[in-house]
Amino acid sequence: VQLVESGGGSVQAGGSLRLSCGASGSIYGDACVGWLRQAPGKEREGVAAIDSDGIASYADSVKGRFTVSRDNANNTVNLMMNSLKPGDTAMYYCAVRLARSLGPRPHRTSDFGYWGQGTQVTVS
Repeated sequence: VQLVESGGGSVQAGGSLRLSCGASGSIYGDACVGWLRQAPGKEREGVAAIDSDGIASYADSVKGRFTVSRDNANNTVNLMMNSLKPGDTAMYYCAVRLARSLGPRPHRTSDFGYWGQGTQVTVS
């Protein structure tokens, strides 16, 4: 499985960005997809995840600002980020967990087995 993120960039506080994650293969339909980020000097953290039925979960830090969606027909998962803050600055990764449902800990990084290379988001 290969995952490729796109859509990162630099934006001023209050602005928006849309990240996309495309996958080779057809696993998206039966898998959970997460967006995780890592800022310099900090641990990687999950911010959003979506299961095979389209049920989404968000970290408290992004609730109400980020929206994750999926297009199984095109093997794509998107992350719409609004009202961005400097604290959102990080490398953003999409990742896949081979499970249909999110479960009780949807953002646990160790549960994701496939990762993209990341896309940088900088908010100033």
